[in-house]
Amino acid sequence: MGKIIVHNIYLRVIILLWLSWLLTIPSIAEDSSDTAIFQPATEVTETVASTEPTTIDTLTSLLTQKTLIDKEIKALSGLLKSATSDSEKAQLNLDLADKVKEAQDTATNIENLAASTDISILRSVKEETFNFEREFFSLLEPTLKEMNHLTSDVRAKAELRERIEFVNKRIPVVKTAIENTKQLEAEAESGELKSHLSKLKARWQQRLDSLETERSAATLQLEKYILDEKIREENAPSYLKTFFQKRAWVLLKAVGALLLILLASKLVHRFLTLTLKGYQKENRSVRFRVIDLLHRTVTIILTVLAPMLVFYLFEDWVLFTLSILLLIGVAFSLREAIPRYWHQIEIFLNIGSVREGERILMDGLPWEVKNINLFTTLYNPRANLTKRVKLRELTGLNSRPCHTNEPWFPCERGDWVILSDGTRGKVIGISLELIELIQRGGARCTYTLSNFLDASPQNLSLNFRIKELLGISYNNQKMVTTEAPAKLKAYLEKRLTDENYDKILLNLNVEFAKANDSSLDLVVIADFKGDAADIYNRLRRTLQRYCVDAASEFDWEIPFPQVTFHNSAIA
Repeated sequence: MGKIIVHNIYLRVIILLWLSWLLTIPSIAEDSSDTAIFQPATEVTETVASTEPTTIDTLTSLLTQKTLIDKEIKALSGLLKSATSDSEKAQLNLDLADKVKEAQDTATNIENLAASTDISILRSVKEETFNFEREFFSLLEPTLKEMNHLTSDVRAKAELRERIEFVNKRIPVVKTAIENTKQLEAEAESGELKSHLSKLKARWQQRLDSLETERSAATLQLEKYILDEKIREENAPSYLKTFFQKRAWVLLKAVGALLLILLASKLVHRFLTLTLKGYQKENRSVRFRVIDLLHRTVTIILTVLAPMLVFYLFEDWVLFTLSILLLIGVAFSLREAIPRYWHQIEIFLNIGSVREGERILMDGLPWEVKNINLFTTLYNPRANLTKRVKLRELTGLNSRPCHTNEPWFPCERGDWVILSDGTRGKVIGISLELIELIQRGGARCTYTLSNFLDASPQNLSLNFRIKELLGISYNNQKMVTTEAPAKLKAYLEKRLTDENYDKILLNLNVEFAKANDSSLDLVVIADFKGDAADIYNRLRRTLQRYCVDAASEFDWEIPFPQVTFHNSAIA
């Protein structure tokens, strides 16, 4: 046993070291230049040091860039002054605004780099107020850009197809207009009309040439997209390689971080189990339950945050944004569930409406709460049934302390019972769904648990009583309350002893029952041990037989029901 424990510890330590190594491996570079052969450390250091630009070099480069931008601004300003059309002016204004913004950013970078600090706080710029909508959409921007990039080709092809369809609908119309114009030009006699129709035909022809050119351009672009798509399909392995280099490696590290957290949680749980006595007992104290709840809560939080931290450290903003959105969605869904979870936490801590060791009624059957956990164990000791339920199924229920003599179930396996419909059998199977009985002769009856309980089973396996009636005629009225019961009891005791029924007989008594319409009834009350439950009906028949034999022995008449008609005389 000790070797197995040591082996498990070594295995977990190896897995822990592997996961730590996985998280510290640098990500695979996207460019092929990262596959260069490693050089000695000193040479690499010297090369990096010699090629790294200094602050002076960077400032010189920025100043040169600013000079070029200023020249472009000056040129754009000259073009704006000489522009004549409104559309050209609008475009030049946009270009000029972009260049001015670029010049301002370059000047700011020069100032910050020269000062070796961020001096933006020295500028008299009013701090922008917080805008939740703007911040939220800025958070979504990386994901939206990625989706836009992934669907750009599909959307471009759809737009090209729409353009081609649009042009194809108009080309026949233009051709018809040209043919009609030609016909009218041929029929016209006026020179002025012919000149006008000729100019009109030229415009229609120009429109036709423009549409055909547009269709050709759109068709060529669509064919190019289709060709590129075929090339990508042929180069699927390289595409998959690029995908794994860019994103799947980060996902693998996130999975490694997740496994590391789960493994650490398992080790902490083992440590708590070994160091805190009673931590895993069925009836734990509230202190141990609070520790267990904190351990589970911290594990869940770290399980959620670990992949997000990996995405953040490796600057995969798409996956990081998606995880943030998923977390926000879970938070919104938990808003309404918090009160319900609060009741579950109370039950988990064993301070709620359901507590360990108490009795609870669930699905029409009493249960003992054996162990409260995320999956709670319920137990019925009489029926020997165990039920495992989720913690949320206990919310809304109430348990109470149970006493020693409280009933749990009408019977056990092996007991003989009589149901309200008269069925008598031995219980051979008890489950949460079905109860199975076997009758004398081997016939089997199956009931659902609810139907079995509704039939109010009478258990014969401890002790049982049989009552049989003997009716004698009114000729024995003088002795029926005194002498007849004593004679019948003595006769029954003798016969029961002769046939060895005295070993299972607990008590025998004969009493006067009632004066019936045509007989005086004696009742035989016999109590038997539960061991004789299987011959219950045989004992009833035996007592009836003895009673008839006793009536013959003592010359007692057994009357039958009589009906008397009274006929009044007609005057």
